Amino acid sequence: MTRCCVVGGGPAGMVLGLVLARCGVEVVVLEKHADFLRDFRGDTVHASTLTLLDELGLGERFAAITHRRIDRFRVGLPSGTFTLAELDRLPGRHRHIALAPQWDLLDLLADAGRDEPGFDLRMSTEVTGLVRGPGGRVTGVRYRTADGATGELAADLVVAADGRGSATRDTAGLRPRSFGVPMDVWWFRLPREESDDAGALFRIGTGRGMVLIDRGDYWQCAYLIPKGRDAVMRARDIGALHADIADLVPWLAARAPTIASWDEVKLLSVRLNRLRRWWVDGLLCIGDAAHAMSPVGGVGINLAVQDAVAAARILAPRLRAGRPGRWALARVQLRRWLPTAVTQGAQRGAHRAVIGPMLAGTVQSTTRPPVPLRVLRRVPVLRRALGYGVAIGLRPEHAPTPARR
Repeated sequence: MTRCCVVGGGPAGMVLGLVLARCGVEVVVLEKHADFLRDFRGDTVHASTLTLLDELGLGERFAAITHRRIDRFRVGLPSGTFTLAELDRLPGRHRHIALAPQWDLLDLLADAGRDEPGFDLRMSTEVTGLVRGPGGRVTGVRYRTADGATGELAADLVVAADGRGSATRDTAGLRPRSFGVPMDVWWFRLPREESDDAGALFRIGTGRGMVLIDRGDYWQCAYLIPKGRDAVMRARDIGALHADIADLVPWLAARAPTIASWDEVKLLSVRLNRLRRWWVDGLLCIGDAAHAMSPVGGVGINLAVQDAVAAARILAPRLRAGRPGRWALARVQLRRWLPTAVTQGAQRGAHRAVIGPMLAGTVQSTTRPPVPLRVLRRVPVLRRALGYGVAIGLRPEHAPTPARR
């Protein structure tokens, strides 16, 4: 028996578990994998999340992790390179976004959690179902460990933080509303040289686009393809991808052949959706389980972490007293709905105005930059506003006082 069972050891689940434990709530986090080592996960740690780590007393530990910093976002066109967003004038101490391997961040949070007597992280433990009590209220979970052993864990509250494909959410009967997306993403790596530009660059061409993320000795590349075209495009020889990269980013032409086979190209099936209701009696969904985000802006981790902090602040006092009621769960959704909906609205706008036409080939390469880029070049305040929206967001959340160190 535990006060709170968190399903999923990603950023949302680990932050929620840590903050609840520091607020005096007994919590068990169940993670189905044996470790956090999975490549091509979101690695962006935004300014508001960096501030949260400071509040939790983890800022110095995070600073010791090998990471890169981004203080501006740029887009490359045939007509030149343009700055979309600037972060160097953000309020507060952190005027950048950090790029760090997600497994390092999760290990840091796990180590901090182990210092709390009420925190229990169980790896290699997969949730297989929900336990229900009178009236259909969720009262716990069923699980299976790596050695095949099964069991049940009773909990006053179950939190689904198991990502965009959340089995816990689906078992609870919650179905998200999906918004159409024009793209999927191929993830792969290319070597980076010291003479290359630093930071992040979005390169646009007719019918294709690619985001280059500086990871020190390599570029983490997000190559945008039309939605549902993965199988057809993989039927080509790998040399076709080399040629596409060289055409889009000529200075990477000599490095493209380092991708030896399609096995090195991982698919991210992009989803953009949101639950109409994030909860049922006894269960709450947060992060991608409640609202899957597009990769645009790399804001998914940031929003998931903010969900976790808001949930901990609202629910900790109620969990210490017993089972939180439906209104308490609804309050979490009410607080986090607006920043989620606004951010997704901005992503949908980017899909319609830029990414969709680009992938459809209706945006032609010209020597004259588009009007929005010309406006951004002439109005610095707009670049800073975009930087604030990406790096901090509409409603940043702060650690409750008992969780601060």
